[in-house]
Amino acid sequence: MSRIVKIILAVNLIALTVLVFVYPNLMVGPGKLIPGHKSLETDCFACHAPLTGAQSARCVTCHKPGEIGRLTTTGLPIVKPLTSTPFHQKLVSEDCVACHSDHAGVKRFRPQGHFNHDLLKKETREICQDCHKAPVDPLHKQITGNCKQCHSQDKWKPATFDHDKYFQLDRDHNKGCVTCHVRNDYSSYTCYGCHEHTAENIRRKHVEENIRNFSNCVECHRSANEHDIRREGGEGESKRVKKNRDGDD
Repeated sequence: MSRIVKIILAVNLIALTVLVFVYPNLMVGPGKLIPGHKSLETDCFACHAPLTGAQSARCVTCHKPGEIGRLTTTGLPIVKPLTSTPFHQKLVSEDCVACHSDHAGVKRFRPQGHFNHDLLKKETREICQDCHKAPVDPLHKQITGNCKQCHSQDKWKPATFDHDKYFQLDRDHNKGCVTCHVRNDYSSYTCYGCHEHTAENIRRKHVEENIRNFSNCVECHRSANEHDIRREGGEGESKRVKKNRDGDD
């Protein structure tokens, strides 16, 4: 390769390098910025550090973490907040670029539903309704909180809970959730929410069957049919029930 060609290539390389730093928005910009950042379209280094990309530390020079979702960068109250409760104050770190990319060419925001809830403090992850609207279907209207008992924080669907696995809600038992789950606590239940399921009635009926050692109703009963007893291995009654019937307490 002749010396002249090498010089030409070197000059071109130097020129391109200079242009990248002088006009970065034209040379390497992946797309337009969001309207709120329009004034920064020619000032890449307001958000980017040379050769290392966007840095969250530069974001917080304008977007104060304690004011995000509450005040604009000029200090004015936000009239229509994106969420009912600002949550940026509850993040474990000020890692803006973990969620935001303001250039249209690389998607301004990550796809909805792909927010990493691990970025939130643990106590915040327990209160879904602070950020999410409660479902309005008949089932969820009866439920307050406790979303994670059926749903994961990665996807709303599919829900993991199958009530029939524990107890079948037939026509006699398809009542409000709070009938069995007091104060919407789905980690426990009671059968004494109905008029016939008093502690004395239950005790008397079981004693008549010579069953005295009982406490967990759904361990044996899987539906409203009191004779439909859970069985082990598909043959005979459960060992516990059979032992109690035989009087071997």
